[in-house]
Amino acid sequence: MRLRALAAHAREVLRGRVVWHVNATDAGGGVAEQLRTHLAYGRGAGVVNRWLVLDGDPEFFAITKRVHNQLHGVPGDGGPLGPAERDHYRAVLAANASGLDERLSGEDIVVLHDPQTAGLVGVARRAAAAVVWRCHVGRDETDAWTDRAWEFLREHVEEADSCVFSRAAYAPAWLDPTRVRVIAPSIDPLSAKNGPLTAADARSLLLHAAPALDEAGGGGLTEALSSRNRIVLQVSRWDRLKDMAGVMTGFGLLEGGLADDVHLVLAGPQTSGVSDDPEGAEVLLECRDVRAGLPAATKRRTHLLTLSMDDLVTNARLVNALQRSAEVVVQKSLVEGFGLTVAEAMWKGRAVVASRVGGIQDQIRHGRDGLLLDDPADLEAFAQTLEMLLADPVLARRLGHAAHERVLDEYVGDRHLERWADLFVSLVAGDAQEISARDLGHSPEEE
Repeated sequence: MRLRALAAHAREVLRGRVVWHVNATDAGGGVAEQLRTHLAYGRGAGVVNRWLVLDGDPEFFAITKRVHNQLHGVPGDGGPLGPAERDHYRAVLAANASGLDERLSGEDIVVLHDPQTAGLVGVARRAAAAVVWRCHVGRDETDAWTDRAWEFLREHVEEADSCVFSRAAYAPAWLDPTRVRVIAPSIDPLSAKNGPLTAADARSLLLHAAPALDEAGGGGLTEALSSRNRIVLQVSRWDRLKDMAGVMTGFGLLEGGLADDVHLVLAGPQTSGVSDDPEGAEVLLECRDVRAGLPAATKRRTHLLTLSMDDLVTNARLVNALQRSAEVVVQKSLVEGFGLTVAEAMWKGRAVVASRVGGIQDQIRHGRDGLLLDDPADLEAFAQTLEMLLADPVLARRLGHAAHERVLDEYVGDRHLERWADLFVSLVAGDAQEISARDLGHSPEEE
């Protein structure tokens, strides 16, 4: 009833307006995935949504990947963010601005996603009723690298009517707190990635796809899917901050009989299908090299999979099947803005081992609905946590059941959509935030 009431109120206030979303790619990451769900539910509520994707050259995406990494507190490729980079960033976005400007009316709302789009805030503000900049990345503690990245973005970000972050700590100190909103991402339980899938169907789907997925060759994935074996899984982009190399090395530290029937699967997108991540192919090659250097017994049980981005529904079903086939799902990120794959695995009732970083520490309550690693660089502690969980199936089942309930309570789409609708209404209707809060029976402070 609350969601219906807010949808009706938002539909009335937003009548005649279009909500435009702009991001850097239409496939290959959590932002694009969330947008597909966000737009579908928005349209279902009677709100008109549109989605635009940037055009950029390799130099532009190298610069924005550098900014992305530095917002996480790491140098990335270590390259500069000086006048030349600013000029190129602005030039690429100026070329995109005309296409955006000609589509907007003065009544519309524009949502710009992540560093790649921040430079469009100015033109969008001149042409639309309100502009939101949505940052999906961040770091709890600032350092010299985060300061450098924010300085690159500041002139653009400060112009936005509202800035949305996954955690309050991600907002830079210089940003007006009255324009900051915290909205955690969510998953769509009805999507191909998260919908019901039996164990038999999951196994059949993976066996059929195995020859095309197995980067290591030799039919290794088919062996891993044997009913005698258990799978430890991490699904993520080929990004150094996801630390797949560390996952492989830590997995090799498993001892005793446990190691005999446990296989590690690292799965990510085909790098050619992710246009805004120029480091992906390089990281995948590094992972292949790490795997090649593992002891023979560990190498045989370690599998690198690449999932085609040509058919997004098939891609999503394969991720669903992998997660439902896993005994344990890992997300050993060094830093993480939120971690959609964590919520996906929790929804499927899997026991999750993840780093106590960023938004992951909001999703998992250690020992209640998953296990958190205090130091993601401590590979021995990672191996010991895996070993404990694999040796205790009762604990794994208990954590998995609680994990599902946790996502059901906090990270499915209805609460997420309520927060976005409330933001849109507040931007275009003065005191509408208080009206919608009153109608729904809760106060703005709950947000």
